[in-house]
Amino acid sequence: MPWPSPAVAPPSGARWVATPPGGDRPPAPPGAGRPYSGPPSHPVMPRWGFPRVGWRRPVLLTASVPSDAERMRVLAGSVVPVLWLVAVLAAVATGAEVWRYTILLDSRFDAVPAAPLRASDALVVTTGWLTLVSGGLAVLLTLMWLVRTYAAAAETARVRPARPRWQVVLGALVPGVNLVLPGAVLAEIEHAALGAHPARRPRPSRLLAWWWGLWAAGLLAAGGTALWSRLDSVQARADGVLLHAATDLLAAAVAVLTAVMVRRLTALLSPVEPGRLRRRVVLRVPGQPPPAAG
Repeated sequence: MPWPSPAVAPPSGARWVATPPGGDRPPAPPGAGRPYSGPPSHPVMPRWGFPRVGWRRPVLLTASVPSDAERMRVLAGSVVPVLWLVAVLAAVATGAEVWRYTILLDSRFDAVPAAPLRASDALVVTTGWLTLVSGGLAVLLTLMWLVRTYAAAAETARVRPARPRWQVVLGALVPGVNLVLPGAVLAEIEHAALGAHPARRPRPSRLLAWWWGLWAAGLLAAGGTALWSRLDSVQARADGVLLHAATDLLAAAVAVLTAVMVRRLTALLSPVEPGRLRRRVVLRVPGQPPPAAG
């Protein structure tokens, strides 16, 4: 029946009937369909279907910008091996400086053979340059990791970062300021990673306090050794060998603790590591026969 005007109410007892476009269709007579002739057949091998691969975890194929947490994990995978390399080279450099000092002690009573002296000098120079180059690379990667981790920690705590990125970077490089600011930044990251209240004052853990102390001691030792190297007296040079050994030893300790801190904070902010995921295997499917052997 036609639609009534909005101003006119339908009569009482009216019944609305909805029909598809084109009017009513008569039902199909019984037996009008084609008889079943078996499963479909194809003249050629079909090119459609599921790939013959095992079950895999779903992978997001859409292009997306990686988050700070993802970049933090990637950088942590590069920072930790470089820091361990710095620790090993710094430890070898410490041994080379100690060997040089023993040669200096022996030279007080007798002439020193040329071969051990040349070997000692070559080892000191080689390990010193290798430690310096790898240390510079470690500083660069650690700063990149620190910037991403600081942003990821603020995102985890759902707060705005208290410091801009340039302040975090310059605070780790400017002499004097780098005695305090890197430890404060790591304390803020640890505070957010542990889920503490943002309004509370960050309190560094014992591990972070040890790192902070060794970091400051290493910077002071490096500055003191650089100033001591300007002295030209024989005794000053002998004492400088011990200062270089102590500085290299502190550098090795700082590198080890920094690697531990990087792994700890990364694990706190990103608990699931891709390398620790177990491989999943389908053992059985209920209601299905077991797979054929071989």
